[in-house]
Amino acid sequence: MKKVLGILSLLLSTTLVIANPIDFDQAFTESIKIEKQIKKTSFPDRSYLITDFGAKTDTPNEPCHEAINQAILKCSLDGGGVVVIPKGTFYTGPITLKSNVNLHLEEGSVLKFSTDQSLYFPAVITRWEGLDCYNAHPLIYAYGETNIAITGKGIIDGQGSNNTWWAMCGAPHYGWKEGMIAQRNGGRERLQMYGETSTPIYKRVMKPEDGLRPQLINLYACHTILIKDVTLLNSPFWVIHPLLCESMIVNGVHVFNRGPNGDGCDPESCKNVLIEDCIFDTGDDCIAIKSGRNTDGRKWDVPSENIIVRDCFMKNGHGGVVIGSEISGGYRNLFVENCRMDSPNLDRVIRIKTNTCRGGVIENVFVRNVTVGQCRESVLRINLQYENREKCNRNFPPIVRNIHLKNITCEKSDLGVYITGLEDNDHISNISVEDSHFNNVTQNKNDIKGAKDVKFNNLYINGNIVK
Repeated sequence: MKKVLGILSLLLSTTLVIANPIDFDQAFTESIKIEKQIKKTSFPDRSYLITDFGAKTDTPNEPCHEAINQAILKCSLDGGGVVVIPKGTFYTGPITLKSNVNLHLEEGSVLKFSTDQSLYFPAVITRWEGLDCYNAHPLIYAYGETNIAITGKGIIDGQGSNNTWWAMCGAPHYGWKEGMIAQRNGGRERLQMYGETSTPIYKRVMKPEDGLRPQLINLYACHTILIKDVTLLNSPFWVIHPLLCESMIVNGVHVFNRGPNGDGCDPESCKNVLIEDCIFDTGDDCIAIKSGRNTDGRKWDVPSENIIVRDCFMKNGHGGVVIGSEISGGYRNLFVENCRMDSPNLDRVIRIKTNTCRGGVIENVFVRNVTVGQCRESVLRINLQYENREKCNRNFPPIVRNIHLKNITCEKSDLGVYITGLEDNDHISNISVEDSHFNNVTQNKNDIKGAKDVKFNNLYINGNIVK
């Protein structure tokens, strides 16, 4: 089966590359084929109330994660069903999902996660900023599970704030003060060193004093996933982080997370993902596609591929839809359409960020029908010199090619297309923007260095056509 999927992926890649001039209808026909490959979750008609397992509302000093985890385990062992979080506020510690379980939050329900860091240890296997390690148990976690879901109109609140998790980033404007635990005190650098020296993963055990904040939702090596309708607030770190997963739908989710590294949804080394009808308001990238960092990413050599983003609304963030920077395994086949973006605190619309530590090939990105009120920097940003101060082996120049935008309207930005390549023009190629209008561009131009075969067809900047 894996061999067949590999052949299909190769055929898809070939089909998209050879289309010239760009046939967007053909490209998005391929996205329909991808969507049909995504397996859908299905659960038996059995329900398990967490209150039947001892969970109580409004007990901040007595988190009820043991009761919730018992309900999840019982449900899974019985063959699956729905674990119900009823109306009310439930304080909890780490939750572990199991196969064939739908964790359903009824309207009016709130899960508030404890900020007591000790509850999230001992550590579990995960990745942190693209590097393999054992780190704090994500607030909701699954490893190697199949047919899992988080659904309902309820709220999941990580309780991140300047008084809790966020200060651990080490920035004073997020509450950090001298003497406090923070990733800047050596934990982050040590993990990066583990990656550069290929230290075995079992030796990469991070501790509370390392300050590497956990994700809100981390699903590792899982298959057939649904996250639907929930509101996700105030994550300690990244919000939704599927890792080495396949067949995933994120639908109708509202993400509000203004904290540091507060990415909304970061599929990493994932295949066949649909993100639709979601709202993102974040302190970092709204959606950031990844595939591992440097040596670790190349070791696994598992690209992210076949991701569809449509009908979403992006507010604050460093980028609306982003690829990178932890993208050493490569990426192919992104389809973005019918999205809205608008905020003076949204830096870019489409962003690709990488560097010569990462390597990998990023290709086949198709974006159409995107309406932007305003963004701060640029509509399309490609940067091959991201994080130039990173300590790493810089002998892996990345390739970015076949990036195509059509029918993009932006009412305010600093630049239109902003590309920073390497010293030559050989690592960024076949870039196009057509039938698009960028208005109120303060620099009244594109800024393109280190790229070839960049084409504009009916692109207007401040009412003037760009040749």
